[in-house]
Amino acid sequence: MNISALQTSLSKWIMPIANKVEQQKHLQAIKDGMIAVIPIIILGSICVLPIAIANLLGSGAIYDFITNHMGILTYPDKFTNGLLSLYAAYFIADSLGKRYGMNTSQLGITAVIIHVILSGVILDNGIGNQYLGAEGLFTSIVSAILTVEVTRLMIRKNMVIKLPESVPVMVGESFSSLLPLIVNAIIATIIVAITNKLSGKVFPEFIMSILAPAISSMDTLPAILIVMFLTQLLWFFGLHGPAITSAVWAPFAIQYAADNIAAYTAGDPVTHFFTFGLYYTTLQVTGSGLTLGLVLMMMKSKASSISAVGKVGIIPSIFGINEPIIFGAPIILNPFMFVPFVFGPLIITVLTYFAYTSGLVGMPIANPPSFLPPGVGAFLMTLDWKAVVLVFVNLIIMTIIYYPFFKAMEADELRKEQEHQTA
Repeated sequence: MNISALQTSLSKWIMPIANKVEQQKHLQAIKDGMIAVIPIIILGSICVLPIAIANLLGSGAIYDFITNHMGILTYPDKFTNGLLSLYAAYFIADSLGKRYGMNTSQLGITAVIIHVILSGVILDNGIGNQYLGAEGLFTSIVSAILTVEVTRLMIRKNMVIKLPESVPVMVGESFSSLLPLIVNAIIATIIVAITNKLSGKVFPEFIMSILAPAISSMDTLPAILIVMFLTQLLWFFGLHGPAITSAVWAPFAIQYAADNIAAYTAGDPVTHFFTFGLYYTTLQVTGSGLTLGLVLMMMKSKASSISAVGKVGIIPSIFGINEPIIFGAPIILNPFMFVPFVFGPLIITVLTYFAYTSGLVGMPIANPPSFLPPGVGAFLMTLDWKAVVLVFVNLIIMTIIYYPFFKAMEADELRKEQEHQTA
């Protein structure tokens, strides 16, 4: 295997693209903002679990208690997942503002106001919030970027109110944000009026109609395989794969998760496979490359250097942190690990996809916390014991895939250790 030639060839096209994505402020702000709302989704997921538990029980005292108090048990979901895009607008604007060195608290609040203008639906008795949840996530990206870029332009052109330095800082910042807020509100109102006039749709509905092909295609097996391949390939070359690729796929996966939760709460069919929770609890359980089996083999290795790394990495790996293995084995630029680490997860992705989409395993109905031991997150995500079985089947398959390559790596390391001892 000529790894040097392969490395040179791949580096010519993938490294420049990866570096551009990693340095692109807007993509990274979107990624950071979307990841920041995950705790909110988790809280909403917890509040949906009573519905799933009641469905599992079917009858009995606990079932009666849950169904009689379902309204209060699921109440926070309306203000977490139900208003998810509001929080996303704030966090995306906050992240982008920080990258520009701007006052992010004012930007975040302005972005929320602009998002409500773009997404709110005027009713006779108030404002409709049907586009303030997951349906408005892509509008929140527009709201946040519009807010930050307009404000940044106005600051650069000195189109802000500046009070004397003797004025308290908080008062000065409030007044300095006034003109950008007014201009952003005017622009948002014009966008709403034009969209309504030309398409007869509210702005989030218009955005979603444009993005419909992309949104539907991201939940397909080919798209997910591309995500997994690029993530693993970037890791192999020493770049943090998920940190780069999630800038593109995280908004879709998070919306899919929120859509699934909303559908399950409403009693509608759950249709999305590729959620943020599924990525970490199943497709990349125990870390990128599903390396738990590899770590266990490393712990028992006859090569002292490999064994030492395995013993250090076992506890973090159980909780989904396998950087000690990726950098310590190392997996990075290791010719023995290229095939299993890059291509093994693709096999797992195919198996997992058909297990879920065929109905063998229940679809994701919650978004569990990250860094849970194998199987725990998968069960919380689906409330289906078969999801736990699938996780361990995947880990066993990956262990089998790693085994011959590991043995070759171990033999090479033993040879080096013997040469060192006899030198």
